[in-house]
Amino acid sequence: MKQLIISVGREFGSGGHEIAEKLSKLYELPLYDHNLLRELATKRNLDHDSLAEFDETKKRKGLFRTVRGMNSSPAYNVAQLQFEFLKKKAEAGESFVVVGRCAETILKDYEGMISLFILADRQAKIDRVTKLYNKTEKEALSMMNTHDKYRKQYHNEHCPGKWGDSRNYELSINSSKLGVDETIKVITAYIDARHK
Repeated sequence: MKQLIISVGREFGSGGHEIAEKLSKLYELPLYDHNLLRELATKRNLDHDSLAEFDETKKRKGLFRTVRGMNSSPAYNVAQLQFEFLKKKAEAGESFVVVGRCAETILKDYEGMISLFILADRQAKIDRVTKLYNKTEKEALSMMNTHDKYRKQYHNEHCPGKWGDSRNYELSINSSKLGVDETIKVITAYIDARHK
């Protein structure tokens, strides 16, 4: 079977993670998101919770330095471990779905790679976050701003292209226009046409 790698970037509250999960099931592919760290921790005999603390976070400037290719920033090193893991999977010809983790950039040279970015209208995201996390609108907005700020900083630190810039993805789609299930239909039509 031809290799298929689906990279899903997303705004917090857009339904991007749910879309990635459903694509994983539809195409019967492994999904790599936070679980990637658990697999890394097991393979390298590392503490999962220590790795998770630095997952998709920006390294703090000034506190760490690079000497002879080695960086003292835990956040930087956790990111590099994940990038290496994904590259090895891709190099082995494996197919999978990956959420975030700069995959649209680090795996862009693989022919079977399809990169998506899921966004949504502000109010639709607030409504989704209030429902999913049992938050007030104010709390939901704060969560959205915080998560997207960290995602943007993390992405822009490791990639030349800017997070969310449509030029970095094959398909950017607003999930609030059609809803998650109809958005998936549009995405799968694109994937199927592209993956022929």
